[in-house]
Order: sequence, then structure tokens, then C-alpha cells
Amino acid sequence: MVVQNSDISEVFEQIADLMEIKGDNPFKIRAYRNAARTIGGMPHSVADMVTQGEDLSTITGIGKALAQKMEEIVATGTHSLLHKLKEELPADLLLMLKIPTLGPKRVKALHSKLGITTLEELELAARAGKIRTLDGFGVKTEQGIRAELERLQTTEQRLKLVVAEQIATVLTGYLKELPGLSDIEVAGSYRRRKETVGDLDILVARDREAPIMDHFTTYQEVERILMKGETKSSVVLRSGLQVDLRVVPHRSFGAALQYFTGSQTHNIAIRSRAQKMKLKVNEYGVFKGEEQIAGRSEEDVYTALGLPYIEPELRENRGEIEAALDNRLPRLVSLPDIQGELHSHTTYSDGLCSITEMALAAQARGYEYLAITDHSQRLTIAHGLTVPRLRQQLQEIDYLADKMKGIVLLKGIEVDILDDGSLDLPDEILRELDIVIGAVHSKFKLPLSQQTERIIKAMDNPLLHIIAHPSGRLINERAPYDVDMDKIITAARDRGCFLELNAYPDRLDLNDIYCKAAKEMGVKIAISTDAHSLRDLDNIRYGLGQARRGWLEPEDVLNTHNLENLTKLLQR
Repeated sequence: MVVQNSDISEVFEQIADLMEIKGDNPFKIRAYRNAARTIGGMPHSVADMVTQGEDLSTITGIGKALAQKMEEIVATGTHSLLHKLKEELPADLLLMLKIPTLGPKRVKALHSKLGITTLEELELAARAGKIRTLDGFGVKTEQGIRAELERLQTTEQRLKLVVAEQIATVLTGYLKELPGLSDIEVAGSYRRRKETVGDLDILVARDREAPIMDHFTTYQEVERILMKGETKSSVVLRSGLQVDLRVVPHRSFGAALQYFTGSQTHNIAIRSRAQKMKLKVNEYGVFKGEEQIAGRSEEDVYTALGLPYIEPELRENRGEIEAALDNRLPRLVSLPDIQGELHSHTTYSDGLCSITEMALAAQARGYEYLAITDHSQRLTIAHGLTVPRLRQQLQEIDYLADKMKGIVLLKGIEVDILDDGSLDLPDEILRELDIVIGAVHSKFKLPLSQQTERIIKAMDNPLLHIIAHPSGRLINERAPYDVDMDKIITAARDRGCFLELNAYPDRLDLNDIYCKAAKEMGVKIAISTDAHSLRDLDNIRYGLGQARRGWLEPEDVLNTHNLENLTKLLQR
């Protein structure tokens, strides 16, 4: 059994949820949630660390007790505490938490006051109008619960990209242990960096005969073999993810990679162009009559069709072929373009690391600047900063400015946007900051017009620079709130504001469609990790994948600018 980081993170999240439903110690609950976030965002495997005998308590925010629990999870796939909590509470209470309007406190109320223990009982209570009678619920909440229950029954189950990446990394590492393989690639929506992945398509070319299919189908995470052949096999992993493995000849590897990367609509357009050129293109190559004229590499495939290479993230048939023909393909933003981080948290609010630790980690990545943007006072659950505590932090940043070499610390805040569009801190203190990020953390169910005006009113304040995670969605967990994003983008352009692409893998917000719309309106995007720990800074790669899907070039991104230009851009 291979335990992924996402498995450990999920166990800790479930422990925290069940403890909160029970009403346990809030500090313990927070420790489990922080650990879940830390482990879920780590780029390397905790299971590998255990195998190599590394001390897990050296991970920031992980003490000896949590490290021991992680070792148990790696060994067994679960934890005795989670098993104990599940025995004490009905199993469906965890499923109820997948409904965006239901946090642990509301699930506790439903269970204790209405005796609800299953999703079926929840649906019956909603239909009978019983939920609206509870304090803090109401008619709209009840209607929302019904709607979400219907959505959960029909939604296709897709894994978040970060989870699929962890699975793919371990599996491809396992496949590479077999001698004689080369050119191994994961294709499909995974390679196009879509925010969720339905299955994995793995392509392999081999230099000599090797028992690849036996090796693949005996992988210890395989739960079920759907089919096994000489050139293609399909399995379902313990995670529920289907994986297809195809073995292709070297001469066809590029054509197969292009074909299985997709998207389907992109490939249809490619085949249509080939037909007009009296060519045939498929997973085996590009053919003129019976002669294969391209296929060893993807570049050769596109060249044979009279096109420059089209990056995988662009292959959604959203104008990329027309842009290629007109020599208008974007030079997509990449990691070397990023000059700094504009959204980070420290131990002053709900971060796991000190200002110094975050600064040194950003400096190690070659960043020129790091914005310290802890939460404002309204977000009490995250120990948001009051004016006196913010001033204390500003003094520490001033002190560190004389000590830190090679990186500049920007004074900032992630300030709550209140119901009426006002900001959670007075202008007097906001004027002292280099960067102000506005965020909606409450009242997600406001009507579309009211939610939209709320955010636009916040942008009316000339001290606000960036709107964080603009749609509020959590992938597979919470739907976006009702907001007119076209109006938000237009308002940002008219007011000289910027929008964030939050790179945290559960958010990836803005989505790719609105990133492209912002680009076309001339609104720059801040690709930010919303880092709460040192390792969270690595999540920039997920944001870059989303940005590339949105056609963003370096000039479209706020934090590709050096500090001098950034300072000018932030002067509204």
C-alpha cells in the first residue's frame, strides 16, 4: 500500500472535522487542520521520508505527537483516533461536510437537534422544512442544502490536480524501476494542467522487450484490472482513479503524446487541418498516403501541419490554432519569470512560520520581494490582526529590513471585505501598507447583484490593490459564490485594481476562462500561493499551470515585475 500525502492530509482533516462536531478542544482541532494543509502541499512524499528514517517532526508545524500519528498513517493507511471518532459518530456526518453551507458546527446542530444521521435523513428534513427552524439556518440555507444534495448525486468524481500529481509521481517512479523503458509521459488533462483529473493516461516507449504490463498490473496500489494487453492495459487504483498505460514505438511517441494529451476538440481541429492538407494524423503519426512523415516528437507533428508548437495548456480549441497560424501564440509565463510572492501568512495570524523564516524561504527561491499579508481582525478563527497587532508586525518588518539582505519585505494585509463592501481595517492603518489584498471570507450566499456590488465597492477604496481568490470556490468542496465576474474584471480595469490567481491547489481561483478574460481587458493578475508555510511557496507551479491555461504572458502577471516597476503599478 502506497500512502500519498493527500491520504495523510485527508485523515487529519477528518479527525479535525469529527473533533469539531464533537466540540473538542479548538487548539487541537487547529493543529490537525494546519498539519493537513502542510502535508497536503508538500512536494515530496512523507512515506518516502518514513522509509528513509527521516524525523517527521522536523517538518515545520509538526510536533512529535503528530509525527507519530503520520507514521501510523503511513503504516496502516489510517489512524486509530480517526477509527475511534468514527465509531462514536454516524459515518454520514463526514459526507454532510461536502455540502458547502454545512461546516462542522452546523452538522453538529443537525445531528444533536434534529437527530439527523444520514444523507437521506438530511434530504427528508430539508423537504419537510425542518432545517429552517434551527437557529442560524433559514429558508435559503435549507434550499441550498437541497440543491447541493442533488448536485452531489450527479457530479462526476474527479481528483484535484495536486492529488493526481502525487499519484502520478509515485506510479511513474515505480514504472521507471523496470529496465528498458524510455520516454515515459503522463498525458491527458493532467498534462494540460486542468484543475481536476478524471483519469491518467501514461505513455511509454521501450528500448527493448520488457514485461511492462506485468510490472504495471502488479503495482501494489492496483485494486482492479480492467484489461491487460500487449500494448494497452487499464487498471483502477485504490484511490478510485483509472489509469491507462500504452506502449508505443519510438517513431510514434510524439504523435501518441499529442493525441492522448488532447483535448478532444483540439484534436478534431488538428485532424480537420490535416485533411485539408491531404494528410492523415492519428496516434501513430502524420501520414502522406502510406508514408509516415512525422511522429517521433510533438514538434514534428505540428511542423508537418504547418504550425508552430502549441503548448499543452493551450490545447482546448479556444483559438490556439488560429493564433498559431497568425503567429500570435502567447509566450506563456513560467517559473523563471516570477520575481516575488504577494500573498503570505505568518505566525501573526494562521501561518506556521515566522516572518524571518518565510523571508529566507522566498530568498532561497531567488525572489526579489515577499509581501507579508496576514489576516485582518474580523477573521478571528485565523487570529486576524487588530490595528495594534498589525502595528507591532510593521515594527518587526522595519527591524528585519535592516537585517535581511537580498530580499525586500513588503508590508501588507489580507483584509476582509465586509457585507457592505467596506474594509475590515480603517484607512488610517491601510495607508501605512505597501499592499492591501481584499478578500471575501463570509456571506457567500448573498444574491448575485449584492455580492458583485460588495466587491466593486471594496475596489472603490483607492487603498485596495488586489482582490484575493475572486470567486471564493474550493474545488470539489464549495461552489463559487454568485458574482458577475465580467463586471468585477471591468471594475478592476476601471479602478486600476488587480485580481489574484490563488495558486493554493484547493482554490486555483481565478479559473482559466476568467484569466484570459482579464488579459483581454488589460487587467494584470497576481499569481500568489497564499502561503501559510515554507512549502506552500512551492504551490506556485499550480498557479502557473492555471495561468498558462489562461494564455497569460509575463507582462500580464503582476509579480513578474521587478520591485521598482511593481511599486509603480501599486500606486493607484
